[in-house]
Amino acid sequence: MYEYSTIQWLFFFYFYCLFGWCFESVYVSICTKKLTNRGFLRGPFLPLYGCGGIMMLIVSKPFADNIILTYIAGCIGATLLEYVTGVVMEALFKVRYWDYSKHKFNFQGHICLSSSLAWGGLTILMTEVIHVPIEHFVLSIPNGTLTVVTVILTVVIAGDFAVSFKTALDLRDVLTKMEQAKKELALIQKRLDVIIALAEEDGNQLKKQGIEKTAETKEKITEWVSPKIEELKDDINNRLDSLKSRIPENTNPKWAKIKAELVEIKVKASVNLELYKQAGTVRNYLLRSMLKGNPGMTSQAFRQVLIELQKFPFWRL
Repeated sequence: MYEYSTIQWLFFFYFYCLFGWCFESVYVSICTKKLTNRGFLRGPFLPLYGCGGIMMLIVSKPFADNIILTYIAGCIGATLLEYVTGVVMEALFKVRYWDYSKHKFNFQGHICLSSSLAWGGLTILMTEVIHVPIEHFVLSIPNGTLTVVTVILTVVIAGDFAVSFKTALDLRDVLTKMEQAKKELALIQKRLDVIIALAEEDGNQLKKQGIEKTAETKEKITEWVSPKIEELKDDINNRLDSLKSRIPENTNPKWAKIKAELVEIKVKASVNLELYKQAGTVRNYLLRSMLKGNPGMTSQAFRQVLIELQKFPFWRL
């Protein structure tokens, strides 16, 4: 095996980033039946594949004459790389760009047995078949030309990474805001439960029809999957007005306080529904592109709101 210069190693890294993007984008486009720009970066590069390619070359070098040890080294090296990358990205951005949770013999959803075994096979394919002609091609390029091309690619990819990193942080902020609004509405739901219970205990202060409609509203609040946020907001306001009108007119300080609280609840519900809608109205092209380019993206911290963001085109509202 050749001893490569730093520029050659960098070029191999960029080449396999491009190779991985082509493979993933074609595969995902076929699965989703629409063109998909796959990956974390917006350009045609997948750094995980670039790192994986370089890792395979390095870990297989000591075992070049032993295909079994090459396979084992590839399994172990790639699995460690995939796990560390997955953990770090989830810690930073609160989302997973791949998730093996539904696969058998997975660990924390970041790695799984079938993927690890496939990485080993890919390591053999890489070192014995794929890399051979690529190596000859790269070594045939004059050093000056290769240096210029590599430097240009470095600048382009570094800029792309900086933009994509910022976009991933923006997505994390969007999910955080949506989750916070959702929690506030859940608290409103619980408070409505308390008010209904108080009304029932105080006598027949609410008609059965009113209680049923309020329960219907609570059910809509807890669905969290309606793309018609404006309709949901109007419905909450209407039901709160209906609940308020059914509270008896008397001098009981308890009901006077509750009526005042319902006014506050109405405003709070309206505000949080609007915040939820605004957070989910993704007008940033790069953020939309990241969501579309990673249809398998999941999140442990923001599972439901991410599903909504992926499922419904909030940016078209």
